[in-house]
Amino acid sequence: MASTPRPPSPSASPAEAPARKVPEAVHRRRWAILAVLLFSLLIVVLDNSILNVAMKTIASPAPDGLGATQSQLEWAINAYTLVFAGILFTAGLLGDRYGRKKTLLFGITVFGIGSVFSAFSGSSGELIAFRAVMGFGGAFVMPATLAIIMNVFEREEQPRAIGIWAGAVGLAIAIGPITGGILLTHFWWGSVFLVNVPIVVAGLIAMVLLVPDSKDPSPGRLDPVGVLLSVVGLVLLVYGIIKAGQLADFTDPEVWGTVGGGLLVLVLFVLHERRTDHPAIDVRYFRNPAFSAAVSSISLVFFALMGTTFFIVFYNQSVRGYTPLQSGLLLLPLAAAQMFFAPRARHAVRRFGARAVCAVGMVLVAATMAGFLLLDAGTPIWILEVIFFVQGSAMAHIMPPATVSIMQSMPREKAGSGSAVNNTFRQIGGALGVAVLGSLLSTTYRDGIADRLAAVPGLSDSARHAAGESIEATLGVAGQLGPAGKELVAPANDAFIHAMHVTVIGSTAVALLGALVVALFLPGKGGPRPGESAAPARTAEAGADA
Repeated sequence: MASTPRPPSPSASPAEAPARKVPEAVHRRRWAILAVLLFSLLIVVLDNSILNVAMKTIASPAPDGLGATQSQLEWAINAYTLVFAGILFTAGLLGDRYGRKKTLLFGITVFGIGSVFSAFSGSSGELIAFRAVMGFGGAFVMPATLAIIMNVFEREEQPRAIGIWAGAVGLAIAIGPITGGILLTHFWWGSVFLVNVPIVVAGLIAMVLLVPDSKDPSPGRLDPVGVLLSVVGLVLLVYGIIKAGQLADFTDPEVWGTVGGGLLVLVLFVLHERRTDHPAIDVRYFRNPAFSAAVSSISLVFFALMGTTFFIVFYNQSVRGYTPLQSGLLLLPLAAAQMFFAPRARHAVRRFGARAVCAVGMVLVAATMAGFLLLDAGTPIWILEVIFFVQGSAMAHIMPPATVSIMQSMPREKAGSGSAVNNTFRQIGGALGVAVLGSLLSTTYRDGIADRLAAVPGLSDSARHAAGESIEATLGVAGQLGPAGKELVAPANDAFIHAMHVTVIGSTAVALLGALVVALFLPGKGGPRPGESAAPARTAEAGADA
């Protein structure tokens, strides 16, 4: 469809008027298109957080649950993450080549089918397999939404649209536990998956009617070797990270073998991409500070955030005694702050520059991480709510500018690849955060509770080892011991809070590292805006290479 130029706004002089690249018909319905994209994004992100609430129910014996073991429960979550992260990059490339609308429709359909089969799984093995199917579909949805945004909004409106997109991600993370808690109060555990189906059906109809297709007009030849290397490398890396979190041991041969193998394959991928004349992604984009620093900041902030989210669930439910629904409601300040500030972050960037805004945001994230040191078993809950609100506000001033910097550093026709890189690094950062900080939490907790468990009479070595794995395991053993087990509750809470405090020191250090990366490498207010000079230069280079 040919692009119909629109007249410049009355306030802009002819010399200042931006070149219009979006067709008029698409431009008029751009906000309706964004709303449709946000619904598809919402269920993909929400699904991961909603499942956490159903874990205890799924672990129950039939007919209430599936009788899943702890390892099976972990893989019900991790199967989604492993497949999702492993093919995100490939899904973005396919969207650029064959059309983002086509890949979006394909992804959301597969996700919906996987949701139906997950809801009616008859065993833990079936649930794990169908969760992997959902991850496969979700991987085609996430990069397509951001790529379509870049192709239906003009450059001057992209920061606002991406801010709304980032706010929706934060909302989904928070409302997942709330939605799950409500559903489990009235329905069986499969309802947390079946709720996706009507949203998928409505979304498919709206996408067909409203969302335009777009793709790279000159995609060049396929790079099957590069695609294969990226999938194998990412799957090995993410699998090793997940396994490290499960074992709480990065020295295990299975962990360092798969992580090391994944890193080696990814190094081969980079070397191949540098030498081939038709790369899946031009790795020279990473030479652009606006691109590489933004990617690094997203990885580091999600490393710190997901590690923190991991332990705060146990703090709220195990230490403070809140129900899953109440625990989800406690996250509302985090979501509300992101929803309010993310679409408005562009105003701060316009005034102070992306580097200053993102650096201050990272420092505030570090400060809120350190704020968790104030929490103990009796801390007034409003202190946690204030911490969440400030943390959400800080993240709302990091994610949109960093994402805009990544996306505007690449040509519009490569938007799928840029979105895939953004989401891949976010997934890897989050998985690393859960694995590394979760391992630190687990190890510190076990050391803190070991002496108290050793003093419990009649407890076998295997039971003692299992009870030291987590505060939930300790409280489970305490419940089995009857009145004598009550003496374990206070020591378990104390050991967990100490472990949490040690862990947040690690989160704080990672967030401060992110602030340093941003301050040193992200272009400041005086430098060129992301994409103004970098993207054309890259386009010219690509043309010369061809």
